Amino acid sequence: MSVDSKPELVALDVDGTLLDPDTQTISDAVKAAVRRVVESGAQLVVATGRTFLGTTPVLDELSLTSGFALCSNGAVLVDVAQREPVSVASFNAAPVLRTLREHLPGCIFAAEAVGVGNLVSAPFDPEKLHGPQRRTPVDELAARPVPRLIAEWTGHDPAELAETLAGLRLPHCTLSVDTYEPWATVVPEGQTKGAALEKLRTELGISAERTFAAGDGTNDFEMLKWAARGVAMGQAPLELRATADATLGTVAEDGLAAELDRLFD
Repeated sequence: MSVDSKPELVALDVDGTLLDPDTQTISDAVKAAVRRVVESGAQLVVATGRTFLGTTPVLDELSLTSGFALCSNGAVLVDVAQREPVSVASFNAAPVLRTLREHLPGCIFAAEAVGVGNLVSAPFDPEKLHGPQRRTPVDELAARPVPRLIAEWTGHDPAELAETLAGLRLPHCTLSVDTYEPWATVVPEGQTKGAALEKLRTELGISAERTFAAGDGTNDFEMLKWAARGVAMGQAPLELRATADATLGTVAEDGLAAELDRLFD
């Protein structure tokens, strides 16, 4: 897609892209830009590491009533009109829990129960983990397939977590480390935002050359590579900005709004 072409599929990350993590708000400028995308007839896809329950308030705030959302880094596909999951991919949590406990002593876990909440080995900050939490022994967490598993290494920072897990391979899973929190997110093997978007693009019959994506986190690498034009937010890690087609202003500067306004003038 050329720099000035109008995309037909627009994929947007939530935290750090649509929503400012510092204020926990979506600016009026971003909301207006998103409305212009939808009114143009382009297919808008909210693509996030958040759970289904954590994504629904964002869809409401953006007044989205159609299209799709990809939650849990692509493991859960949601019909926006119905506010219901269309498909859910899952994995066996037992060997993953075993490996992460060895590498991250003292970490706590949250396993997503789609549409219900999270099963947690210890309480999480309710502002960071969306939906109800039910305290559950680790052995019980390991007993069922899950679409998303979070490991929070309390008392450590994201850089230390990333260094500790560098090169680690988990069976039949994809692992990513959060940019802002000491969180490792595990989803089924091959389930990335990019892979899920490619499947959706094919089903919708949209040209690969008319795709756009914006993100700011390490879980956005594949999505930005997938898009004909993939852009990174100004506060994104250097390695993400280096691989993106362009770097926007930061989320606090409404960098996404400026880019969407330019594309959908």
